[in-house]
Amino acid sequence: MHTERLVNGTAVFVDGAYRFGQDAMLLSAFCKVRRAERVCDLGTGCGIIPLRWHDRGHRGPCYAVELQAGALALLQQALAEGRIEHIVPVLGDLRSWRPREAGLFDVVCCNPPYFTGGRQSPDPARADMRHERTCTLADVCHTASALLRDGGRLCVCQRPERLADAIAAMRAVRIEPKRLQFVAARPDREPVLFLLEGHKNRAPGMRVAPVFITQREDRSPSDEILAVYGQTREEKP
Repeated sequence: MHTERLVNGTAVFVDGAYRFGQDAMLLSAFCKVRRAERVCDLGTGCGIIPLRWHDRGHRGPCYAVELQAGALALLQQALAEGRIEHIVPVLGDLRSWRPREAGLFDVVCCNPPYFTGGRQSPDPARADMRHERTCTLADVCHTASALLRDGGRLCVCQRPERLADAIAAMRAVRIEPKRLQFVAARPDREPVLFLLEGHKNRAPGMRVAPVFITQREDRSPSDEILAVYGQTREEKP
């Protein structure tokens, strides 16, 4: 186990089984969570998304739901170190978990499993994170619809080949896709990810944002990805 530090000093504990990547950082930023909003991260893993929200100033009620006890223990350690009280870790199955505040959430977020088939990791925890073994896109959207208030936002990330699945799953539970952004390494490359925001019980009409580019021509991080991580590029004299 080791500790990562976010830009404002918040600790994130990770280990060989439970860690975070660029997708989670992009999704956290894409949500644009406001300071006092009631929010929930489904399948939180080590808690990187709610911890990044906290690091950037969120102080409203926040639930972090995770099925794996080992992953949730890492989040609990970070909360204890930072004396963070507004994030509530929940050990449970997102498919059946319903808090008393159901129907009142402003934002629900999920970085879901990406794959429906193919080769799976022999490590059950890693297999659950990457394949739809314990939850599907439809499960995520069903729970989000139960949690969100009218007009509340569901934000997810997924592989581009799953875009039709994500739109269909949202619309099946009265969440209308409203904002879409693709992510690519460079302008001449195909997207490797999309970020999608849907609003509960709202009229159709989706805005497609410019493609988020993560690398410069020399393959160094783009200014946009550095901003997500809270870094700036050092200019050479």
